[in-house]
Amino acid sequence: MESNEDEVTTERVVEARARNISHNVRCTECGSQSIEDSQADIAILLRKLIRDEIRSGKSDKEIFKKLEDDFGETVLYTPKFDMQTAALWLSPLLFAGAAGGVWAYKRYKQKTNVHIMALNLVRGVPLTPKEKETMLDLLTPPPSQTSSSWWRKWLSQ
Repeated sequence: MESNEDEVTTERVVEARARNISHNVRCTECGSQSIEDSQADIAILLRKLIRDEIRSGKSDKEIFKKLEDDFGETVLYTPKFDMQTAALWLSPLLFAGAAGGVWAYKRYKQKTNVHIMALNLVRGVPLTPKEKETMLDLLTPPPSQTSSSWWRKWLSQ
């Protein structure tokens, strides 16, 4: 009885590992589905191969390596980080950096006023905070009465 329970437990572990691996492997015939979701003949064979490899005692890394060696790196949904895939991995950071730079530049331009800078140069000494506030009040145009788009509202933040 205990042996039967051990077999059932072992089979559940094999099935769970096989499904996990299968979800991370691209079907070579379909291309857009994992082998777990695909009903192509090659996907069925690969699922069987993965279960056989698990039963033979191989680790997940060894199975992924075997699939990569046999079918190429494109069979895996998670590409490695190397010189060929660096742009893929770093593009979110580059995009976030560019967005942060645009935001910082916009904030910088918003806080500097050409008229105040000119007065500082003419006088030779910077304006006091009270003078700066008065100048900004005088030089800032009144808000337009027309309803502006959500984009303009967002940009003016």
